[in-house]
Amino acid sequence: MSLTDYPLIADWITAQDGQLLIHTGKVDIGQRISTALAQIAHEELTIPHDRITVAPVRTGISPDEGMTSGSNSVEQSGHALRCAAATLRRVLTDLAVAQNGGSAKDWALEHGVLHLTGTNHRLSVIDLIAGVPADARVDPAAAFSTRAGLPPPEPPMRGLAAMVRGQFTFVQDLQVQGMFHARVIRPPHAHARLVDIDATAIDRLVASGLRLIRDGSFLAIAGPKEWPVVKAAAAFPAACRWDRGPGLSEGDIFARMTAENATRLPILDATPQRGDIPPPLATPAYSARYERPYQMHAPLAPSAALAVWDGKVLALQCQSQGIYPLRASIADSLGLAPDQVQITHVPGSGCYGHTGADDAGLEAALIAQVLPNTPILLKWTREDEHAWEPYAPAMAVEIAAEVDGGRVTRFSAEAFSDTHRGRPRPGANRAGPSRLLANRLRQDAIPAQRAQPNMGRHAGMHRNLDPVYDFAETRLVKNLVHGLPHRTSAMRCLGAVANIFAIECTMEDLAREQGVAPLIFRRDHLSDRRALAVLDELERRMGDKPTGETAGRGIAYAQYKNQMTRVGVCVDLTVDDMAHVHLTHVTIVADAGRIVDAQGLTAQLEGGFIQAASWALHEQVLWDRDGILTRDWQSYPVIRFDAIPTIAVTLIDRPDCPSVGAGEASPGPAVAAIANAIHDATGMAMRRMPFTPEVILAQALLG
Repeated sequence: MSLTDYPLIADWITAQDGQLLIHTGKVDIGQRISTALAQIAHEELTIPHDRITVAPVRTGISPDEGMTSGSNSVEQSGHALRCAAATLRRVLTDLAVAQNGGSAKDWALEHGVLHLTGTNHRLSVIDLIAGVPADARVDPAAAFSTRAGLPPPEPPMRGLAAMVRGQFTFVQDLQVQGMFHARVIRPPHAHARLVDIDATAIDRLVASGLRLIRDGSFLAIAGPKEWPVVKAAAAFPAACRWDRGPGLSEGDIFARMTAENATRLPILDATPQRGDIPPPLATPAYSARYERPYQMHAPLAPSAALAVWDGKVLALQCQSQGIYPLRASIADSLGLAPDQVQITHVPGSGCYGHTGADDAGLEAALIAQVLPNTPILLKWTREDEHAWEPYAPAMAVEIAAEVDGGRVTRFSAEAFSDTHRGRPRPGANRAGPSRLLANRLRQDAIPAQRAQPNMGRHAGMHRNLDPVYDFAETRLVKNLVHGLPHRTSAMRCLGAVANIFAIECTMEDLAREQGVAPLIFRRDHLSDRRALAVLDELERRMGDKPTGETAGRGIAYAQYKNQMTRVGVCVDLTVDDMAHVHLTHVTIVADAGRIVDAQGLTAQLEGGFIQAASWALHEQVLWDRDGILTRDWQSYPVIRFDAIPTIAVTLIDRPDCPSVGAGEASPGPAVAAIANAIHDATGMAMRRMPFTPEVILAQALLG
């Protein structure tokens, strides 16, 4: 897709001020894509890293590569850049031959310099780029550089030194001359609407030098100094009267996840179909239901954005993972042409998925239009992020299986969930604006639309619902459940976490019932040689099983989207007398094809495990009719540093294979391996996340 839309070398690589300038539409949100892209350019052109710059990602200048999501950055932007760099290497060699003679094979490339063997002709790649025709096209079949043995050592993550020293500028740190700070006054809950405001409170606010911005039920305070704005925003809700309506619906969310409440679609080849639902298995030997609650991104730094409106152009700096779709949706929201909105990505606290970043962008823009020629830095509070960001939807997966001769002969999986597709992408009936929070509160409100099924392959809730194993017959169904209480959208892995949790716990349970070792049972259902190699290496690396009555070990395997990184996970843990789970050691083995950035790949796998461990053991959104209850770190706990186990990662390099996405490869098998290890330690199967002490003790009491 990237090369089809942007076929020129100059779309991806230019030179400026003695630097090689890399262009990409994928944003760096802590996944080290900038480092990986620089490494790709280095591998193909041998230019030293200190002479490679990654250009800011900005609408109208950078390639439009849609969303930075789905673990697609290396596969899409990385592949396009590698093709462009390999083509450029050939073009520059031809230029050197034309200028100084010899043949292409006589010119060696080293440290970013072309050298004609046996002469003193030395030509800088960066200097030669000026001679490349502006319309030179990328050759998608250009020969890549070859590599023997282990990947070369990479430099540290770009920007890491500045982060460690506290010098890195995140979006929350932006400072612009004449800037106003802003905070939003939130309703009690998503369905409440503003009735009126005490006029004396408005007078006091204006007298203090602050501005009140109101558009329907969207309410914000802005002023030149941050602390007075913060204090006013904390006090002002007492002056507001809200119509709370019936409030948020309560009750057991999982009881509402039924076929009667859903749009149902059969899945063939990991893709939804329009047609009849196949009948369920009549007498399955195994059946279970696995459940995941609403969970939140909860980034360490809440969302923020800086906007300025000069009467013609809205310039916005924000941490959105999709600046081009957001540009279209904000332009539509404000009645502007897309070219009147310029968005530059500025990193925030790393977070994979749809946080409040896009919402903060529109909110800053709304305030900026009321206060033209004044830069507006809008920051969400911790309570804003916890209570108002789009959540990962609650999800249930029902599994049934039949086994004959030690092999699974028939397998059924049904996924139940709200939509995972709530990002502000343009679409029919103003779909993009309808997904931005402030638009639902404005005087001319744009209401939320009824979610439509995601029909993509391995998309949304049915991502990894199709087992990677060689089952003789599968029955797969997605159930898009309607009428659920919260705004939901994409969080890291989408439906893959719940689906892999269900499938891998099923594999462990079936292995136990068959009296077969978990790794052997999985091998018996795999023909993919690379998958088998991952499991073989996992067995070699995980060592002896821990002993003791409270110790447990769990295994899980998955391949993200059945086509990306293959990951095997082994978790060792203990469960104490009070049912607290203590992770002790984790072994991860992964095959991501050709390794570009080994340190980054390792960090992705480790980080994915840690986030998944937090989901598995701690996280769930709670609410009542009056609003969200989990609004801080006490009510919404996450895993802490003292609970992180030792993690050993082994990478299997495949230099002759394409590089594939890894950012979302480890969380699914991580959750499953933890559940399987708890089962091994306690004899109790974990079916609903999170696996808290209260859940484990309650299950123990039930026997």
